[in-house]
Amino acid sequence: MADTEQKTATPEQPAVEKQTNCLGCNKPLKKLRTYYRNGKYYCTKKCWLKAVKKKEAPEGEQAK
Repeated sequence: MADTEQKTATPEQPAVEKQTNCLGCNKPLKKLRTYYRNGKYYCTKKCWLKAVKKKEAPEGEQAK
């Protein structure tokens, strides 16, 4: 009996949300056409580059 109580007493893993939109352009992701990089999904490589440049741009503007 003690074994079954310990198994049910452990906390469950939190549900992981599935990404449905591209982080570069916010379009819905298609199943056949996705680009995966650094743990995130984008619709194309072009959107990934766009998101990377957008992320780096504010840092460069502050230095000027």
